[in-house]
Amino acid sequence: MDDTAHRLTAATTPTPYDRAAEARWVPEPDKRPGRTAFQRDRARVLHSAALRRLAGTTQVVAPMRSDFPRTRLTHSLECAQVGRELGAALGCDPDLVETACLAHDIGHPPFGHTGEEALDQAAETCGGFEGNAQSLRILTRLEPKRFAPQDGMPARLAPWPGRSVGLNLSRAALDAATKYPWPHGAHPTDPASPKYGVYADDLPVFRWLRAGAPAGAKCFEATVMDWSDDVAYSTHDVEDGLQAGHIDPVALRAPSERSELFKVAERYAGDAEPEELAEALDRLLDKDWWPESYDGTARARAGLKDLTSQLIGRFCLAAEQATRARYGPGPLTRYGAELVVPREVRLECAVLKAVAVRYVMQRDEQAQLRARQRIVIAELAEVLTRRAPEVLDPVFAAMYEEAEDDRGALRTVIDQIATLTDASALALHARLTGPAGA
Repeated sequence: MDDTAHRLTAATTPTPYDRAAEARWVPEPDKRPGRTAFQRDRARVLHSAALRRLAGTTQVVAPMRSDFPRTRLTHSLECAQVGRELGAALGCDPDLVETACLAHDIGHPPFGHTGEEALDQAAETCGGFEGNAQSLRILTRLEPKRFAPQDGMPARLAPWPGRSVGLNLSRAALDAATKYPWPHGAHPTDPASPKYGVYADDLPVFRWLRAGAPAGAKCFEATVMDWSDDVAYSTHDVEDGLQAGHIDPVALRAPSERSELFKVAERYAGDAEPEELAEALDRLLDKDWWPESYDGTARARAGLKDLTSQLIGRFCLAAEQATRARYGPGPLTRYGAELVVPREVRLECAVLKAVAVRYVMQRDEQAQLRARQRIVIAELAEVLTRRAPEVLDPVFAAMYEEAEDDRGALRTVIDQIATLTDASALALHARLTGPAGA
């Protein structure tokens, strides 16, 4: 079958997704017939500047501080590969799940979670900052791809009338990319949770994309994306830590080290007893493919790759089998099911996250680096707010001038900072706070 015939077949094959799932905030014709709505979504995210920016954004170790860096972009690509295969095995549209995985971290600011925390403080008077809410803002507003006509203005009167609607993705794609489908303070079981997925001024498009959805519930594709995210970063962060020499496999068997490790793991599995966490860790350490040492040779590197493959396969297969056991065969999509991950496997993943945090992220040099990064973000927010709009990029300067109030103006400054890479944040800070820019 040639490529054209394959595209036409894919577009005409019945799917469990209805017109509402494929609808876009602003209706638009397809420029090239034969593609599905979700193939178009995937292409838009893949070609976006916002996704490319993640190549210069910290995952665990800053990109410029490693010979083999994992960035937010490589993590997103790895998450997308895991999610596409797991989603397809469960009957989801693979392009839809891959789109969600590619987009899930698109709102993360420079310096990773450190930058997120610093921006949240800087944005206190305009509603705070959250990387997941920023992702939705980028997808539906900040990434220029489509504009909505202003009320009463025919689209033919101007090439780009009205305001930006971002990438104008389908309802299902935006829903699948929304890890926390509620505004600040509206977590369905924990109102004090700092996690949320939409700012107050983005609620109109949020209500549109959530039309017909149960309040606070994630769609099935979002749960697949969420678990794929956990699987990708827990396994790859441990791989990186072993390769960099920060994780000593022998230390994971020492009682004193394990005690401290399980304290860290509580943030990911707060309802687990230390004995359960110990059993989870031992299940992994006792596998033939778990490395006993790492010396940097080609054979040792191959062993690390096998470790990662084994872990990903283990975690995904367990979720697939448990979900199928509950729901049976057939496509599982939207709000027809929930991903089932066995508790034992969730605890194994939680322990791996704790290993990466304790031995990689909690090193003294990383703590010192994060302290400097917080200062950079805070000072950038101060100087940009004080000197806006003159020092803002043109797109944000225009948004600043159009802001209705001080909250809107500050949100624009925060948007500007959030679009920077690690390197460009440092460069802009140096230019604006150095002797020449002060």
